[in-house]
Amino acid sequence: MNYRHTLVLIASLAAVSGCDQMQSGSRTDTGNTATTAAPAIEGVIVATVNNIPITQDVLDVYASQRKAQAGNEQTNSGEAVLNELISLELMRQDAVNKGLNSQPVVIAALDQQTRTALAGAAIKDFMASNPVSDEAAKALYDEQIGVAGKEYNARHILVADEETANGVITLLDSGSDFSELAKEKSTGPSGPSGGKLGWFGADQMVKPFSEAAATLQKGAYTKTPVQTQFGWHVIILDDSRDSTPPPYDDVKDRIKMLLANQQLQQYIESMKSSASIDIVK
Repeated sequence: MNYRHTLVLIASLAAVSGCDQMQSGSRTDTGNTATTAAPAIEGVIVATVNNIPITQDVLDVYASQRKAQAGNEQTNSGEAVLNELISLELMRQDAVNKGLNSQPVVIAALDQQTRTALAGAAIKDFMASNPVSDEAAKALYDEQIGVAGKEYNARHILVADEETANGVITLLDSGSDFSELAKEKSTGPSGPSGGKLGWFGADQMVKPFSEAAATLQKGAYTKTPVQTQFGWHVIILDDSRDSTPPPYDDVKDRIKMLLANQQLQQYIESMKSSASIDIVK
């Protein structure tokens, strides 16, 4: 095995979840019998390592895991992947022969790999059994995403207390420049840039802030301070415009994924509510 192949193998051992789960029956054996016993197995066998078979299904799973790793574009050929899998099986057998499979940390790692694999299978099964309809996706688009709204371009000055904010408004009333006051007095991260926030939708800001911005005319500033959890704001509206929602076809797949994730979360919560869960503190 050349040096490059060794490096790839080490990276695979560190990054690929479940890559050593080739023969669950031999994983818990101890002694040299683990490398010579040939348990009954189903599927097309593509290689054997010390009489332990590697099937096409295992090779396919490992290959898909390899493709998901960054930096392995040059080593995804069928021969390279099979050689890696053979190397991994040799190392698995070596670990079993040395009794490393009895170490608590290894047992825990294998248990978690099994849990992750089975949970992933259950999620895929749920998604396949509960597809999101085009009608449901379109309904969500029409109700929320596809509704035209407003966007605002504003600046603000953020201070710690209402008295200071009122002082800022008094200075603005007397003709002081908003941007210069923001640079001088604002405690927010936009202060050095004159309080510029750029364009934002109402849902991108905390409610008191967006509601105050929506009431302003272009060029006007708030005559009373606006309080949020971040402090006290003085806001000036530089411009506003109608927002154009994205076409349905451009966001349909993302909407379906959103709804599918919501369905999955509801399913998990329903199982939690009926499960016996005891968290030991």
